[in-house]
Amino acid sequence: MRTLVLWDIDHTLLAVGPLTRTIYESAFTTVTGQTLAAHGVPSFAGRTDRAIITETLLMHGIETSEPLLQRLCHEFATGFGARIQEIREHGRVLPGAREALKALANRTDVVQSVLTGNMRPIAISKLAAFSLDEYVDFEVGAYGLDHGERAPLVRLAQLRAAEKYGEPFDEHSTVLVGDTPHDVRAGHHGGARVVAVATGASDEATLRQVGAELVLPDLSDTPTVITSILGTASEPS
Repeated sequence: MRTLVLWDIDHTLLAVGPLTRTIYESAFTTVTGQTLAAHGVPSFAGRTDRAIITETLLMHGIETSEPLLQRLCHEFATGFGARIQEIREHGRVLPGAREALKALANRTDVVQSVLTGNMRPIAISKLAAFSLDEYVDFEVGAYGLDHGERAPLVRLAQLRAAEKYGEPFDEHSTVLVGDTPHDVRAGHHGGARVVAVATGASDEATLRQVGAELVLPDLSDTPTVITSILGTASEPS
């Protein structure tokens, strides 16, 4: 049986700095005609694009509709696609991320993808900017427009992987790697084991407190990362 490894992107594999907000502000103004208020952006960390955009509209007194949501998403994704060079210049791959992705991609007993709050085009743009896209199977990932919450994304990714690879994936054969309490809770409520990395705003103690099976300081020790991920997948509940 293969292990399905689902990576969070932002602050787990890479960081793009303030560019995300810049692109978001531009997309919001283009679509709504309003300037994004200084207090009018909810926290991005660990949340889906669908939830973030919906809440932003509500904070600005704009009635949410699916067509408006889709227009904003399209503009946001287009902005990222047009700024690949800027992402490359101002962002960075976090220590050990490339090596971990490559090591898992070379294994026949692993299916590797992403579980991210980013919508799919943005996820692809971010990873492609640093040539990380070759290591993951985007077809079996789950993304920020698939659902407003992260936990249901786990099951969705499992179903997509099962359909493509012809074998079931469950909580014993799925590992979510992320940097926030949202990631840990998503794994536990969605049906995955969790390896957390303290490379974002949450420290190791916080990630342990919310129940991560394992917490690593970062991804820099490739053998430890791989052993942690695959060992966690095989542990009984």
